[in-house]
Amino acid sequence: MNYFAHGVRFLDRPYFLAGTALPDWLSVVDRQVRLRARRVEPFASGDATPEAELAAGVMQHLRDDAWFHATPIFARVTAELTLLFRDALPPDDDHRPSFLGHIVTEMLLDAVLISRDPTLLDAYYMAFADLDARRIESAVNRMARHPTDRLALFIPLFRRERFLADYQEPRRLLARLNQILRRVTLSPLPGATESVLRAAWAIVETNAGELLPGDAGSSLPRPFPA
Repeated sequence: MNYFAHGVRFLDRPYFLAGTALPDWLSVVDRQVRLRARRVEPFASGDATPEAELAAGVMQHLRDDAWFHATPIFARVTAELTLLFRDALPPDDDHRPSFLGHIVTEMLLDAVLISRDPTLLDAYYMAFADLDARRIESAVNRMARHPTDRLALFIPLFRRERFLADYQEPRRLLARLNQILRRVTLSPLPGATESVLRAAWAIVETNAGELLPGDAGSSLPRPFPA
């Protein structure tokens, strides 16, 4: 699961929402900083402090991911997307297709959810408006084994950049995907890959309900915009 799928159920709890985003934020800004359940759980005390809400949100993220990655439907969808990319890439490109199958499944699940009600994306970003980014960074430094000094600067940038909106259109989605590939030192994809993303959208759209816990996926998405 990705940012929006993790957080859209919790728009009324800004620090909890931030907690659902924290593992992904850290994977962007400081990959050596990991939030492990055994270190985070003691901070999820159940009170209403920002620190407790952050920790509870991180625990929600970890539970969501554990469920998501263990489902047969995730294995099947990522396998189908992996084949799409393998067929579209050179035959000696044996390291990217499975990675792409995984991350594109997650990115497109966000895109499908956003397409159901785009106003929720505005609400998602607005929920971060009044967060104390320094306080979040300080809480992370107490929960993680290694400290970071990069998170507080990134959180307002995340809100301003609104990159999740780009997942709605194949060309912009490809640009965002290539940013990820460069970050993990893999070669970017050519423009022709947009057709693969369109085919992948149809697969994720068809299976979106099963890719979400409980009844979170009960409504039907719109088609991929042209």
